[in-house]
Amino acid sequence: MSRKLYSRFLETSNEISTELHKAITECGALTKQPQNAQPLATVMCRTIAGQQLSVQAARTIWSRVVTASGTTPLAEYLITVSPSDLRACGLSRAKARAVKEIVAAADSGCLDTKKLTAFSHRERSQQLMEIWGVGQWTADMLGIFYFGDQNVWPESDITVTKTLQRLIGYRRKTTLAADRFAPHRSFLARYMWKIADATPNNKRAS
Repeated sequence: MSRKLYSRFLETSNEISTELHKAITECGALTKQPQNAQPLATVMCRTIAGQQLSVQAARTIWSRVVTASGTTPLAEYLITVSPSDLRACGLSRAKARAVKEIVAAADSGCLDTKKLTAFSHRERSQQLMEIWGVGQWTADMLGIFYFGDQNVWPESDITVTKTLQRLIGYRRKTTLAADRFAPHRSFLARYMWKIADATPNNKRAS
């Protein structure tokens, strides 16, 4: 995050809410996200597996999947694993099916990372959501953390919206407040997760 962008966030947040400005100031400038080198299908499967779970629960379930794969490369294991074996790792029936649908889509060439990177977030989301079990939340997470889109506001993420709502006041709409930070709303979302993680006894849902 550049110094110029951080200054803009401080200025804009101060115009919206003293509490929001204070929270962003305490966080400081965000560090650059490392590029994710894992196959897109694998990242999508992990994202689906952790949806609507606490961070710890999501990590535990995914670690079981990784352990179950043994010496087989994870991408290959996800192609051959049965839904029942995925459920034994802790995935719900719906999530197990979604994982199989994702790897099938990848196998058929529908998850070409190079092509998807060239799409806008909206266009990419539309294509990804054609896969059974993939919704807007998953597409938003991929946009922010895999494709590096800078202007994604994941309104369906409970942690993001609740944290921002608490900081701006409950009479204001989070979408309107977030729009003030366009075209860099992804950074605002990252701030909300960071602020939530710093809150004592907070159990953030993924």
